[in-house]
Amino acid sequence: MPRRTGPQQARETLTRQRVLRAAVELADTGGLETLSMRKLGEAVGVEAMSLYNHVANKEDLLDGMVDLVFAEVELPAPDDGWRQAMRQRALSMRHVLSRHRWAIGMMESRSTPGPATLRHHDAVLGCLRQGGLSLTLTAHAVSVLDSYIYGFALQEKTLPFDTPAETAEVAESIMSGFGDGEFPYLTEIATAHVLRPGYSYGDEFEFGLDLILDGLARAAG
Repeated sequence: MPRRTGPQQARETLTRQRVLRAAVELADTGGLETLSMRKLGEAVGVEAMSLYNHVANKEDLLDGMVDLVFAEVELPAPDDGWRQAMRQRALSMRHVLSRHRWAIGMMESRSTPGPATLRHHDAVLGCLRQGGLSLTLTAHAVSVLDSYIYGFALQEKTLPFDTPAETAEVAESIMSGFGDGEFPYLTEIATAHVLRPGYSYGDEFEFGLDLILDGLARAAG
């Protein structure tokens, strides 16, 4: 008997993990607003109703998608020291969010977090506590670090430029509307900083991150 292929085979091999990964790929390509159960069903080769054998509803789908994103973030290693571990975790989180821009603003929004999400947060807390930070300072550290990481990722996402050439084009376009001597400090930072060769806004991330980590280190004594 010939082997069955096509939608029937897809239905036989469909799993929750496959559904979630397909949903993440669709969101990566077109944004979360373009994700629908119909499109997701088409992507995995089944009718939309068949998806409900693997996800309870749209919220369950989103929970699973966010959990997959958290699973990609490097877990902090306490043996490296809490400061270096938090630095590497922040860099990893930013890198992951650059691949999954739809997830920015959703990482802490789920009321039923998945196992990878819980594992990530527990590892972060454990690294800080094992590093000698008090419970209160640990709470402060998580709050300020996550606010900075997610906030920077959101700002990068919404900037009207991606490449150095686009950055220069936007800056020059804005300055073209300035009168002579008008907005001198905006002109200064644009011409002497933003428009210099090799400038990338993303490079600001590590500078700010180190300021925060230095401040936490001083607070920890």
